[in-house]
Amino acid sequence: IGDIDGDVYVYSYSCLEGENKELWSSGHHLKSCRKISFSQDGQSLFTVSKDKSIHILNVEEGRLVTRFSKAHNSALNSLLVIDEHLFATGDDSGVLKIWDLRKGTSIMEMKQHEDYISDMILDRNKKLLLTTSGDGTMGVFNIRRRRFEFLSEPQNGDLMAISLMKRGRKIACGSSEGTIYLFNWDGLGATSDRFALKAESIDCMVPITESIVCTGSTDGIIR
Repeated sequence: IGDIDGDVYVYSYSCLEGENKELWSSGHHLKSCRKISFSQDGQSLFTVSKDKSIHILNVEEGRLVTRFSKAHNSALNSLLVIDEHLFATGDDSGVLKIWDLRKGTSIMEMKQHEDYISDMILDRNKKLLLTTSGDGTMGVFNIRRRRFEFLSEPQNGDLMAISLMKRGRKIACGSSEGTIYLFNWDGLGATSDRFALKAESIDCMVPITESIVCTGSTDGIIR
């Protein structure tokens, strides 16, 4: 768990009441921790913060292993672990960076969005990275060739979350106005459908099956 003070807490959890236990906490960030993600092997924890830094922590001990102090010029807002060597970060100004741990630096930097990058996902082949932004667009980036592909048409409100559905054939994006926009993979420039939920906003989405997605909103309701 990352909080507004910049602290990170790791728990062991159980379905039994009273069995959740705090294992350790870290207070290395100077401002709010906005995104956290485990490495693919579960041995490392990546965190990004409003203080513009990226931290990589050892999961067992909570020890700070790697720090990128001034990773971006603007506050960091999103994070995606790509594989054992690569990860992506997005900031409040719409800048996307791809990082290579083997080189200890970023290997790709692009600014195509006009507002913050809220969420990111990969296609099934880990070739294309898709972003959602506060400017209402979805971006498509080819991380193998390190190039920008295109932006979707702008939608109403900020796009806050993104998920792959239907075995990668459809993309679902949640908006700040409580609407889910659907895109076909072979027509990502424009939406194919939309669903208006009775929600204040759609801040996060988790696919449960290929056809069902759970959404979280600022009204505190999971739909």
